[in-house]
Amino acid sequence: MAEHAGRRCCLGWDFSTQQVKVVAVDAELNVFYEDSVHFDRDLLEFGTQGGVHVHEDGLTVTSPVLMWVQALDIILEKMKASGFDFSQVLALSGAGQQHGSVYWKAGASQVLASLSPDLLLHEQLQPSRTLLRVPPSGISPWDVMPPGDAGKACFSISDCPVWMDSSTTAQCRQLEATVGGAQALSCLTGSRAYERFTGNQIAKLYQQNPEAYSHTERISLVSSFAASLFLGSHSPIDYSDGSGMNLLRIQDKVWSQACLGACAPHLEEKLGLPVPSCSVVGAISSYFVQRYGFPPGCKVVAFTGDNPASLAGMRLEEGDIAVSLGTSDTLFLWLQEPTPTLEGHIFCNPVDPQHYMALLCFKNGSLMREKIRDELASSSWSEFSKALQSTEMGNCGNLGFYFDVMEITPEIIGRHRFSAENHEVSAFPWDVEIRALIEGQFMAKKIHAEGLGYRVKCKKKFPQGLQRLPRSLRSEPSA
Repeated sequence: MAEHAGRRCCLGWDFSTQQVKVVAVDAELNVFYEDSVHFDRDLLEFGTQGGVHVHEDGLTVTSPVLMWVQALDIILEKMKASGFDFSQVLALSGAGQQHGSVYWKAGASQVLASLSPDLLLHEQLQPSRTLLRVPPSGISPWDVMPPGDAGKACFSISDCPVWMDSSTTAQCRQLEATVGGAQALSCLTGSRAYERFTGNQIAKLYQQNPEAYSHTERISLVSSFAASLFLGSHSPIDYSDGSGMNLLRIQDKVWSQACLGACAPHLEEKLGLPVPSCSVVGAISSYFVQRYGFPPGCKVVAFTGDNPASLAGMRLEEGDIAVSLGTSDTLFLWLQEPTPTLEGHIFCNPVDPQHYMALLCFKNGSLMREKIRDELASSSWSEFSKALQSTEMGNCGNLGFYFDVMEITPEIIGRHRFSAENHEVSAFPWDVEIRALIEGQFMAKKIHAEGLGYRVKCKKKFPQGLQRLPRSLRSEPSA
């Protein structure tokens, strides 16, 4: 217990797809406490797989909002039991999975403002009915509740759409048509219409369940929903996470009236005014002061999306680039003068509201590299590295692009090889193939980044996920 006592700190929260996590950071930026609740493992009663419910159509993907609330309860109770000294918490903030949305029912604000410290949060935000502990296979626990009952004390819908949802193609086309096409929407909001983006999810709810929409007093992103729990009132959406909705005009940081009108009526009042991502949105709710001992002056800083939080956490500056090397490769860019296109996303910068960030995702990432390693280097990174070391940078003009699954940026599939004479060829020698893969992947990243307005400068690039690469590639200079 003494380890957690008397140490002034800030808390960081992450409401991600599969878990809720907390870290405590002291004045020297040392992480001295962390914990998490994994939805599938620790909250079996919600019946999720990977933190979500995939519906019968294979396109609709949702998560139970009360699962997120109960996960927060569990972590806070564990912290309290461990002797964590909440009185030393100066401020807290956090991140949430992007694009997901929460629909607060009329009257929810009064419930948030009058929470009893004698009860857990989830006990007060849901009806008093008891969930089935283990629902029948393939059935959400909410599906077995009577209509209008499950989890709707404070929420218009109990299962909320998340970023994995792809059921709103019709709404996407409608939104683009309203504003003059996909490129016009991208110039306005930073992205063409995407099925997972929140505006299109709101439009679907309004069209398919107008009663639930009409009973909604506030619509939150997952990030602002989490902040609302700590505030005891509706927290505003921040500029950066709000950029992932197809609703925010990224140049002047206000809601686009054309986009709002295309999605649903009275939407602006349900969203509230957006705020800069570094805003202090208020002091912590008296509920947390009385139940856990937080100081009344503990500040709640606006929560943002997980991708903007990654840019902030990497401490990127103008001209910097971060590459997350995972199953999919993701580029994070700091931009001053963006050029929105039909590929990638432009968001408001979470650190400097006068600047921007760009996000590019490439589906053929580590799995593609590992497949070539297995095919040509006997499943050995060591052999893979020898091939890289034996060939010259530039690969004598030989170039390859490798998309075994349909790529996101650009939308293309197949393996495409070109000789130094710009003739398409069917195969390369094994060592040339390996360098062609690596150089082709990073050339594609550079080309598409420049298409969004990024200009390469002689600065250090920091890739995340280095353990997925051979040692030789980690040490090669980044130009």
